Amino acid sequence: MRVTREALEEDPRDPSSARDLQLYCRGFCVALGEHHRAEDRTLFPAIEAAHPELAPVLRNLMQDHSMIDHLLTSLSAAAESSAPREELERHLDGVTAIMESHFAYEERQLLAVLDTLGLDQDPQVVLGAM
Repeated sequence: MRVTREALEEDPRDPSSARDLQLYCRGFCVALGEHHRAEDRTLFPAIEAAHPELAPVLRNLMQDHSMIDHLLTSLSAAAESSAPREELERHLDGVTAIMESHFAYEERQLLAVLDTLGLDQDPQVVLGAM
């Protein structure tokens, strides 16, 4: 998010600034989306199998993933359409807010479980390509 904001701070009339913003946004959006899909597909079912009492927490996190995906898609579309800086900042503010909330909740709810969860799968399958 910091890199995306820095690209936004550059001269918006400079075509290379707009291109940098689009590239940073696209790379970030793709990587985060891939990470969340991997968690939804592999990690969360493994956690639920070992800790069924965490099913409501996992559903909340999956709902966050869906919301984040929607917000990132909107941000990416705004960046590609060369939206005004104020609009891009609103998109970034929304993404930042939900991500901070999501990661704090995820850590509070799952950190101890993740420390003890034994998975025999490739980390890239479980967490997405990093």
